[in-house]
Amino acid sequence: MGGLSRRSMLKAAAGTAALGGLWAQGGAPAQASQASGDVHRRVVDDARMVWKRLPENWQEGPFLANGFLGVQIYAGAQPNVLKVMLSHSRVQDQRGQWEAGIGYSRLPIGYLTLTFAGAITAVDWHLDLYNAELGGTITTTQGSVRFSALVHNDQDLLLVSLTGASAEWGFTPLKSATTRTIRKPPDYTANPDPKLASAGEVRYCEQPLHAGGGYTTAWRERTIGTRRLLAATVAYGFPEPTHTAEAISRVHRASATNPDLLVAGHRRWWNAFYRRSFVSIPDKRIQRFYWIQLYKTACATRANGPVVAEWGPWFPEVGNSWTAVWWNLNVQVTYPIVNSSNHPELDAVTATFRRDHANLELSVPPAYRDGDTYALSHPGDWRLRPGGTRAVGIPGPATKNDQTGNLIWGLHNVWLAYRHSMDVGVLRDVLYPTLAKALNYYRHFLVTGPDGSLHLPMTRSPEYADAADCTYDLSLVRWAARTLVASAAKLRIDDPRVPAWREIGEKLAAYHQDPVQGVLIGDGVPLAESHRHFSHLLWLYPLREKLWDRPGDRDIMRRTFAHWSSVQDKWHGYSFAAASSMSSVMDAPEEALRYLKIFVDGTVVADTQLTPNTMYREGANLAIESPITAAQSVVDMLLQGAHGVLKVFPSVSSTWPDASFESLRAEGAFLVDASRRNGATEWIRVRSEAGEPLTLQHGISGDIDVRDGRGRRLPWRAEGPGTISIPLGRGGTAVVSRRGARPAWEPRDVPGDRGTPAWGLDQEVR
Repeated sequence: MGGLSRRSMLKAAAGTAALGGLWAQGGAPAQASQASGDVHRRVVDDARMVWKRLPENWQEGPFLANGFLGVQIYAGAQPNVLKVMLSHSRVQDQRGQWEAGIGYSRLPIGYLTLTFAGAITAVDWHLDLYNAELGGTITTTQGSVRFSALVHNDQDLLLVSLTGASAEWGFTPLKSATTRTIRKPPDYTANPDPKLASAGEVRYCEQPLHAGGGYTTAWRERTIGTRRLLAATVAYGFPEPTHTAEAISRVHRASATNPDLLVAGHRRWWNAFYRRSFVSIPDKRIQRFYWIQLYKTACATRANGPVVAEWGPWFPEVGNSWTAVWWNLNVQVTYPIVNSSNHPELDAVTATFRRDHANLELSVPPAYRDGDTYALSHPGDWRLRPGGTRAVGIPGPATKNDQTGNLIWGLHNVWLAYRHSMDVGVLRDVLYPTLAKALNYYRHFLVTGPDGSLHLPMTRSPEYADAADCTYDLSLVRWAARTLVASAAKLRIDDPRVPAWREIGEKLAAYHQDPVQGVLIGDGVPLAESHRHFSHLLWLYPLREKLWDRPGDRDIMRRTFAHWSSVQDKWHGYSFAAASSMSSVMDAPEEALRYLKIFVDGTVVADTQLTPNTMYREGANLAIESPITAAQSVVDMLLQGAHGVLKVFPSVSSTWPDASFESLRAEGAFLVDASRRNGATEWIRVRSEAGEPLTLQHGISGDIDVRDGRGRRLPWRAEGPGTISIPLGRGGTAVVSRRGARPAWEPRDVPGDRGTPAWGLDQEVR
């Protein structure tokens, strides 16, 4: 992450007047009253998080990040100490002789401490999402402090402005060692002890690695008038030990820059971020939750950074065994929201496969490394390296594991990125070549049975049971084969592998079924107990192989979902989010909302729970994916776009009579705006970026008008009740409304239950 150029600083200077120098003077972030005429800002300001008592840990505290540097703030070990936990998504070990969870493990860094003369007695904090800044007051027995804090969007910098009672900054390093205990080798040793030192007014903690390079935390406080301004950073270097010089230089540059210039550039990015799409619904607690998840996602991932690990860019202080990247569900359910909410700048998955696909061969068992085969083991690091001798299993009773499907499911995220953008470069350069090699791994093992179908030897359905013809694997193989055939046609490639892919798509064994349970785990293996993973339901969602619109598909969808959802005692957060989305695609809006609210309301199931700050715990462990995938469940209620049909408000509960959204992105590269009022769709606007065929399920009763962006009538054709097709070219716009209606074609913050509390601690009622 680079520093501000002179041009950037001059642009930022233009925004300084709007700041009025308040940040440098220690002012708190702006509040909603300043933005009454700006609906985008108003809904984001409404989602600000509030702390009326001191948070104790990561489950309660505010969080800041920029995809790289992560910060969490909560109580220190002593009553007069505030702890500022520092983490970084690139800080990891580099001992590749061990599996990634050990050898490429993310490493704890340490924490800054802010020590006051008196004990902390009260706090009043607000996390201003619109500006990605935390501000407020800290009251102690010896006086109070006003502060503002942010992690700069464009630089790995923590900036903190203080005014009021005296306080002293310090730093405590944490042991540079993996916190993973599973399969930890007996010869593992922690990295060397760190060194604390100074370079002029900059203090730093230098942490070397056994493998070479290391990481350094540096910080400096300076005074401007009555304000005390801290700049702190973490720099990582490997294999060359560049980290200390980089960290010191970064702090020096920040200290020499007008802080208002730094803050202006930071705010400009975040303010623009929130204008890329818009969502408003009557349930304001869920609406605020949704916007917090967008903030969290932007904190956690950027296209030019690491794909999210289990903790995002944050490191829970005591750690656990989830020290790397989990590709068996966690990444896959985290990223769909970046497409639907129109934030491709956050898509690290596509960028990772584009950059590091060659490392996928390392996960292939050595006997099958033929130069044309890829696989993906987990845990891995953000460069797709499995470490050690770890590889996916070989189908068969003695050699299988549950990782054979990881890569194809991960590539489904790339497919979603392609479909939402229709960027042929993603299809040609990333998805097509990598998916072909992923499918090739399965081709080694598919055998023709007496029934003429292609069957798969025993694999393992993730987290459940071993089975031949495992539904999880079959659904991914079927999707991959059919996608490759369609992609070759789209790209006009005369690929000699197409006949083999077509044969797989046509002859692959059907899913094994039961008259009551629906689709089974695999051949002869029923779902006999609660199962948090929806591995045997991928064909329903997210692969969308079966469709509710096809009457012949409904029975198997209904039976399988009903059996899985009938026992929920082992479900986790993402189970409820998946159940919500599955209900949405099966035209069950009340059930979709019920499942979502079970999760968002903080219900404890199997010792898992959404926490007060919208993080998520499994036992005492941090996991980032469940709240973020629940945000996608909200979108699935408002907009769906699979298999060429764009559905607007397809699964909105009757308890939500109004809803409004703008610039949600759908498959086919459509940007969609829509308004629902008094229980009915009021209007829809669709902008086509790629000129793909548009079939729109609008749901508007009675006669309709279809016009372009200038109000001129557009031709259209009825395709069924409430469904039309519109010939819309690249760059074209279609607006659909009730005939004769002239509504305001703008997003709006719809009426709702505004008395619900803010997210955070001891929430204030608005």
